[in-house]
Amino acid sequence: MTPGNNGASTPEDDDPFGYLYADGQAAGAQPPSGGGGYGYPGSVNRVRPVGERQYGQPAQPTAPTAQYGQQVPPQQGTYGQPNATYAAPEAFTGGAPTTYQPLPDSGGGGGRGRGPNTKGLLIGAVAVVAAVVIGIGIAMLGGDSDKDKGDDAAGPAPSAGESVEPSQSATKGAAEPAELPKIDAKALKLGPGVTTAADISGAKAAGGVYVTGFNQVGASVTWSVSDIPKSGKYTLFVNYGVPGKDANATLTINGEAQTRPLNLANFAKGPEGDYEKGWTNTYANIQLNKGTNTIAISCAQGNQCDANLDQLYLEKGWKN
Repeated sequence: MTPGNNGASTPEDDDPFGYLYADGQAAGAQPPSGGGGYGYPGSVNRVRPVGERQYGQPAQPTAPTAQYGQQVPPQQGTYGQPNATYAAPEAFTGGAPTTYQPLPDSGGGGGRGRGPNTKGLLIGAVAVVAAVVIGIGIAMLGGDSDKDKGDDAAGPAPSAGESVEPSQSATKGAAEPAELPKIDAKALKLGPGVTTAADISGAKAAGGVYVTGFNQVGASVTWSVSDIPKSGKYTLFVNYGVPGKDANATLTINGEAQTRPLNLANFAKGPEGDYEKGWTNTYANIQLNKGTNTIAISCAQGNQCDANLDQLYLEKGWKN
């Protein structure tokens, strides 16, 4: 072998497939043979048949490799016996053990590990549910007792000096106060010379009818009023009209003349002679009996009676 024909100089330059090219064949590259490697003559032979080396065990003899272009017959082994050229992973040094290792028995006995303590969990859940039910029952009992305390804490009935709204039952049981009587002047009992008219507008009576002819001595109107709920103080209101000047009359209750005359002044401030603009009202404090009473308004000697009478009505109590 000459220095110029001794194969690749280094293993890195060794081309295992050099025999396939013209320059490789010229350099002496040959295909693989049954004797081992292939490539340039004198090259580093790094070819190792599959299964030759085993980790953790001595190398086992292998069957010779076949010549190029020939097939190696498959190795037949005895059924149930491991292949001589196969090394299981557990044979490697430092490999993890694959033998089943039973877990320690937490329960002590039986040789098998136990799962979670389901019986203990079930007992705990039942205890929680029971505690919730008991808590709800206590809350309900406490609410009823608080309600009873609230009813009891309403306090005593208010004293006579305190204001209390009447209950609905008491209001329904009490009789509504009857409206006091009211009358149009035309329905009054008319005395001598007194008549009705409607030619002056402004009267509040139905149809605008009023009593006229009152401006003469002896003229009178009488109201026999009934349904007075009880004896006591009342106020008599009189609607009337004057021709822009003051007037007055005598008031008699149940046959007794009042010391003060009925004031029929020109409160409307109407111009003199204008009855239409002189409509106004006045009142007098009187004492009535329960039941029926007689009220009379008359033009007595000394009265100024030039007035037209419209309506009469009552209110309970005296007006200041």
